[in-house]
Amino acid sequence: MISKIDEIKKEVAKVVVGQEKMIDGLLIAFLCDGHILIEGIPGLAKTTTVNALSKALGLGFKRAQFTPDLLPSDILGAEIYDPQNNSFKIKKGPIFTNLLLADEINRAPAKVQSALLEVMQEKQVTIGDTSFKLEPPFFVMATQNPVEQEGVYQLPEAQLDRFMLKLVINYNTKAEELAIARRISTGTNEEILPVLNAEELVALKKVIKDVHVDAEVEEYMIELVNATRNPSEYGLDDIKNYIQFGASPRVSIDIFKAVKAMAFLRGKEFVTPVDVAYIAKEIMRHRIVLTYEAEAEGVTTDEIIQKVLETVQIP
Repeated sequence: MISKIDEIKKEVAKVVVGQEKMIDGLLIAFLCDGHILIEGIPGLAKTTTVNALSKALGLGFKRAQFTPDLLPSDILGAEIYDPQNNSFKIKKGPIFTNLLLADEINRAPAKVQSALLEVMQEKQVTIGDTSFKLEPPFFVMATQNPVEQEGVYQLPEAQLDRFMLKLVINYNTKAEELAIARRISTGTNEEILPVLNAEELVALKKVIKDVHVDAEVEEYMIELVNATRNPSEYGLDDIKNYIQFGASPRVSIDIFKAVKAMAFLRGKEFVTPVDVAYIAKEIMRHRIVLTYEAEAEGVTTDEIIQKVLETVQIP
């Protein structure tokens, strides 16, 4: 089944150069039925990568541009009055798809963000008095720009907690940027072909669930999570005053699932602590709430997690 992953990556590479960690993160979220938040400055192929992946996976894809004047009905849909029949009918929004790209999600106000809470957790949409179960698979892949401060809203903690991963994307290398410029200037992008069907997807997810995790590695993951909540127990008094709230219980659930997918992408049948360390920041960085003291001193959640990884004993 790992050959299918290679085929997917090969298709995505037709239009995306580099950004392997973003592609791996997207695949992990997809294989674990999780949502993903991608943060990076404009021009790093975030939207292009998500679109390419949806085509390679053969999924329905819709894109919603989030703006300050967006309404929940613009995403979910609404009841529309039909004067001919003197009745209301449901007009479904872009949320009714397999993969929803929420572009610049932090530009929408709290009312729109709250409308996403139900669908991201329960995989259902309520319009008026009617609830609709979304056809699986369903994923929200959101992007946000960390640079701009005007016209943006901080995502509520309850919503951030529903994202399995948060990826922070950086610039391509010089060689990759040269390849991108040459490809765009000559118009040599190829058509992306679907790689998976529904039966293969089910089989792929079953293989990942069967990836072995030793009890010691499971305990190690729980220790990492607990260290963000009770740093003093691990001799981490130097970061204690920087953490207001440690990682949520969803982190424990998601890290157990994600490390299996991580090991699978590396062609292994078992999980090692290296797999845990590789994905830990992506799972925890948006679920640790820092104190004002940390913000004043410029301490980031990534630095907190790195300190935890260096301190908690590896099995």
